[in-house]
Amino acid sequence: MKESSSKHLRQLIAQHAARMMAEGEGADYARAKRKAARQLGATDDRCLPSNAEVAQELRLHHEIFHGDAQPQLLHQLRIEALAVMKLLESFNPHLAGGVLDGTAGRYAETEIHLFVDSVKDVELFLLNNNLPYRMDEKVYRFGNGKQRMPTFLLEGGGGTVRLIVFATDDLRSTPKNSLHGSAPSRASTASVAALLQLQGGG
Repeated sequence: MKESSSKHLRQLIAQHAARMMAEGEGADYARAKRKAARQLGATDDRCLPSNAEVAQELRLHHEIFHGDAQPQLLHQLRIEALAVMKLLESFNPHLAGGVLDGTAGRYAETEIHLFVDSVKDVELFLLNNNLPYRMDEKVYRFGNGKQRMPTFLLEGGGGTVRLIVFATDDLRSTPKNSLHGSAPSRASTASVAALLQLQGGG
């Protein structure tokens, strides 16, 4: 495939994946990219765009189709994320994903990383506080290996809150959330509070 054709296909896949994520058809970058590639008939993994390329198209999609509504929704999601983080402060919560990087839309999950030595401690906390949850898992890549991280799904006012449980020492590491993903950025409770203050509320 010629370089120009390959670049064009990467952009088409990124745009298609971004649209699916914005409309709730793709839960995360990895799934959205692969689904978009299949629908466009692309079979070569080298044609898959990076998460950053999809995120750029996602921001553009929100700007074009959700103008004023998306920033307001994002602000509300961050307020709700901060409330959850304060509740879970003993587990060293850090915000990640679209609610942090600004790409979250109507169907986005709020992703919060917890750092604790025992998953049972988180589960007992949720049970003792009468917070309904569903168990799930999410795959991350550490170095050359992949690891399934336990996850608790809560239903918040703005949608699903995904609590991903890492070991305490994992805060120093930089896992990747898919084979083609980039290391997720994270923000502490104090950082999210400061971000909301800059936005004028929280």
